[in-house]
Amino acid sequence: MTEIDFKYQKTALFTQSEIQATASGLKDYLKTLRSVVENKAYDNDPASLILSVDNSHLKAVRKVIAEKRELNPTLMVVVGIGGSNLGTMAVAEAVLGKHYNLLPTTRLKILYADTVDSDNTAAIIEIIKQEIRNKGRVLLSGVSKSGSTTETISLFQVLLKVLKKEQKDYQKYIVLTSDKGSKFWDLGVNQGFSVLEIPAKVGGRYSVLSPVGLFPLGMLGVNLRQLLAGAKTMLYKSLESDLRKNPAAISASLLALHLKNNRNINDNFVFDVSLEAVGKWYRQLMGESVGKEKDLKGKVVHQGMTPTVSVGSVDLHSLAQLYLGGPYDKFTTFIGVAEVNKDVPIPKLKDYAHLVSGIQGKQLTDVMGAIYRGTKQAFVKGKRPFVEIILPDRKEASVGQLLQFKMVEMMYLAQLLGVNAFDQPNVEDYKAETRKFLLG
Repeated sequence: MTEIDFKYQKTALFTQSEIQATASGLKDYLKTLRSVVENKAYDNDPASLILSVDNSHLKAVRKVIAEKRELNPTLMVVVGIGGSNLGTMAVAEAVLGKHYNLLPTTRLKILYADTVDSDNTAAIIEIIKQEIRNKGRVLLSGVSKSGSTTETISLFQVLLKVLKKEQKDYQKYIVLTSDKGSKFWDLGVNQGFSVLEIPAKVGGRYSVLSPVGLFPLGMLGVNLRQLLAGAKTMLYKSLESDLRKNPAAISASLLALHLKNNRNINDNFVFDVSLEAVGKWYRQLMGESVGKEKDLKGKVVHQGMTPTVSVGSVDLHSLAQLYLGGPYDKFTTFIGVAEVNKDVPIPKLKDYAHLVSGIQGKQLTDVMGAIYRGTKQAFVKGKRPFVEIILPDRKEASVGQLLQFKMVEMMYLAQLLGVNAFDQPNVEDYKAETRKFLLG
């Protein structure tokens, strides 16, 4: 397996001694994480780390996948929000491509119902109806860890009603993924739906390698074993006790150092449009893990770093002016891919040769490569700090490495900042107020 390349030495603007001095604060916590993995301690908050080394949960997932494939569904609608669908979306788009649904070879299309926006939902309803009228079959995958997420349960009820009316034997085409014993889980059991369990201590934003992500990804044909194998490879690198060789610890230390120096925005600048959803997945991971009102001792600190997502080269034409000329409040993570699936040549057309010099007869990867190198060089000259992650390709093993890297990094960063990486107490604030309006 070719491993992803993490580069930081010349561009992060901190010395090795400064990085290691910060990383040394992780030694005890690193031992804790290693213990969780070695003992398969699913009762601990970092339980998500076990998922790539303990494939026992794959058995249940594969069983349901086999059952549902026998039904020959042509459209799958994932009903979930946040951690319930962002990981699935990230892997699906990275591996299969952003335009997967539109390719003529696609056998099972996927839609995500993650907002109670009425017009958006009405469009999904029409797509479902049209799919069934065209002799297709629709699979509904409801995902809610708590089993009581307002948006998810609202949407699930709406789409369930459509399926009941339009599709024979609709129960066979429904899968619920939730905590075992939640009200959503119990409802699924009572209604005869298929159910998949989320380990109790695996939080939504860390759940992509659990049945939350594995079921829909497996249905789409993503190689689950390769995805988990890549994650496992990176997990052991990220639990390396020699902190000089530990990429997750180094990355977390750099984030903490830049935050301490008032660079409180972390931009994930992906130079492959199919990785945009990975950036959105990371946005939740960072936002919920380190954006905290109180620290581990209960002191009010209002801690956090703001994650953003940029896409190369698109956002060079909207945000480069700000990034290179604006305030020094950002730390950038460039994410690129070494090998594309298919290159596209630029034709040699004499009538166009005078418009842009140097592109005739080249590949689009040549152009993107030049833009990428040019962007990094501009950042260097402007003394704008950044690190770089290069994936060998967009295959499952590479994507699995990237996701695991970032999840361990976030646990380390929270530890360095003195906050809880696994709770989200302030999310309940809007939920509580929402319930008041709904019941009022």
